[in-house]
Amino acid sequence: MDSTVSVSKGVFVFKNGATKAKSRRKPQPCNSLLSKSTTDMFWYRNYRQLWATIQDQLDRLQSSGYEKILDDLLAFVEGCYQSFEYSGVLPTAALLTGINQIDHLSQFESLAGNIRNNTYSLVVMLQSRDCPSMKVTVEAIVSGFVEEQRDGEDSVEGRQLRRNQLNLGVLKEWYLEKHRRMERKPNLSIIIPDFELFSPDVLQDLILVLNSYAPDLPFVLIFGVATSVNTVHTVLPYHVTSKIKLSIFQSEPSIGNLNKILDNVLLSPFCPFHLSGKTFKLLVDIFLFYDFSVKGFIEGFKYALMEHYFQGSIYALCSATTDQEELEEAVEQLTANDLEDIRQLLSFRPLIESLNNPQEVVDFLTKDDYLRRMLPSLLIDVHNFWFTFHCSLEMLQVLVQDLPKTPLGKQLRELYEVCISTDITQLPEFKECMQLVAFMSKEEMLSKLLKMLEVVLKYTSLSDEASIRGRFSFDIEPLEQMNNDLEKFANDIAAAGLELIPAAESLDQSTTFIASPNMSRQQLKEKLLSAARQPKLESDFTRSINNLMTYITEKIFGKLLRPFNRGPPLIELFVFNDAASIRRHIVGVPRAAVHTALNNPHFYLQCGCCKLQEDASLIPTLPDLSVAYKLHQECGKMINLYDWLQAFRTVVDTANDDDVELERPVDPEIQARFTRAVAELQFLGFIKTSKRKTDHVTRLTW
Repeated sequence: MDSTVSVSKGVFVFKNGATKAKSRRKPQPCNSLLSKSTTDMFWYRNYRQLWATIQDQLDRLQSSGYEKILDDLLAFVEGCYQSFEYSGVLPTAALLTGINQIDHLSQFESLAGNIRNNTYSLVVMLQSRDCPSMKVTVEAIVSGFVEEQRDGEDSVEGRQLRRNQLNLGVLKEWYLEKHRRMERKPNLSIIIPDFELFSPDVLQDLILVLNSYAPDLPFVLIFGVATSVNTVHTVLPYHVTSKIKLSIFQSEPSIGNLNKILDNVLLSPFCPFHLSGKTFKLLVDIFLFYDFSVKGFIEGFKYALMEHYFQGSIYALCSATTDQEELEEAVEQLTANDLEDIRQLLSFRPLIESLNNPQEVVDFLTKDDYLRRMLPSLLIDVHNFWFTFHCSLEMLQVLVQDLPKTPLGKQLRELYEVCISTDITQLPEFKECMQLVAFMSKEEMLSKLLKMLEVVLKYTSLSDEASIRGRFSFDIEPLEQMNNDLEKFANDIAAAGLELIPAAESLDQSTTFIASPNMSRQQLKEKLLSAARQPKLESDFTRSINNLMTYITEKIFGKLLRPFNRGPPLIELFVFNDAASIRRHIVGVPRAAVHTALNNPHFYLQCGCCKLQEDASLIPTLPDLSVAYKLHQECGKMINLYDWLQAFRTVVDTANDDDVELERPVDPEIQARFTRAVAELQFLGFIKTSKRKTDHVTRLTW
């Protein structure tokens, strides 16, 4: 008799010799969605090269910043059970990470990897969404430890635990059997990255159960707390907190982490790509007012970088090098159309208008070879502009960061946002800052000058180090001149006295003469005007301070902190100025997107059957949900379901003539399609059932 023939109905299973996998499958790397023709393009190769450089700097900076707290956590995990005696409480670490929830998972995954590799521990990470109940949580813990031990030994020996065997009793037997011959047994570290989102009941039961097994199983708990330590005591009652020994670890706040990334990587002179003031402000506002996610800010910066290079091959000239030969090689890859695009740049016109030789103007505008020869020097001028720009920006930060009420702000990102967009010397806030600086004492002013000189020397040494590595060769002549001038001002201020200039004789005489009772009104007027024209009394220190303020305002900030639209030729190749594109792609507008998708499906589907001549038109090939949505927009607050069904039927029923009789029964298939569309609209929140009329629904949007 055939194995699938039976006198009763049944389901027949054929295993075909298949067995359950012994180990977890490693995730395969995701291939790029771009075609090879795109990845081989000039702009894409330069984009990948620059982003790889930036990413490497970001990784090194973040790893160095996270190194201290990571070492402390590893020392905590390693030293929990060095005495080999259970103290009656579970060793627990609370890592205060801040409210940047998006960055938490990657941070704790890195922590788990470091604990696994640098300590003698087994690690399991539990997320709240995967642990709705105590039973599921224990199963995740047991299976996680057993699987990790098996993967770490690269062994497929041993039987697979069934689901009903995933309990702490089995874990205890497995642990003692597996490590009975070892003098030192590994710790069992349990990481909970989202402590606030975890079910309080599950968390309390878990701690009590783990504490009961702690004499035989060396558990270590690590909580990721986004708010404060008080949250732990709020979630866990006293009879639970008495079972743990809590240690607090404070990570760097996300705002401090962002400032460090901006100061050392993204707003450094070695990053050629820059954001305009509006674009930069948009990304910072998203960070400050939405999620506090440093990762989200970096992804937004990466998108702006990709969008910038995607504009054309000429934007690939924005590279992190000032080497003459490399720039010449990059220029040689430009086509005639690319060179014509360069001539169309707004900053190219001032260059042409500044030329005095007519033949040179003709060569720039008509001869591609001549333009190719001149482009490397023009690009180097742009790099030198950014180099002195960032140096002056840090000098401005030194001056204004600790002023009362900080009119211009104290962070480098705040000053960059202003200086890249406008002439800062014309702002009332800048003039207020200079007045406050001018009121400083001699010691405070000399301290400020010393810090400004340190900034200049730092940039000079950075240029020298980069030149030795063969990557950069900036023009440091303006910095050397600036250094000499600031040293001269510092010496003058240090030697200046506070005594007033002795000119009191003329003042006494004029005062006595003005006070004479025999003086006529005309004489009094002339003497008053003459006294007003007399120079005011000032000390050498005041004169030196005024000269310094004039020099700083005109020669440093007025000349070097120019907005990018007044920068050198080709400056547009280094600045991304499309804030609208960033807002459209990063800041989600779900309501507008849903309306667009339902009102005009062709916008997203790009199929011929959904293409509309007008947005308000209705065609039978539209999706049922779109038809129902467009019909419901024509109704008032209350919608009659029968009338809505008849209108829907009129649109989608293509098998009948246009003058179909309403008395004819509705096709069950059309009615089912209409019912499903109405249910989907209710799920999306456009309508709700009405208690006033059973055959009506209420419209919720207008």
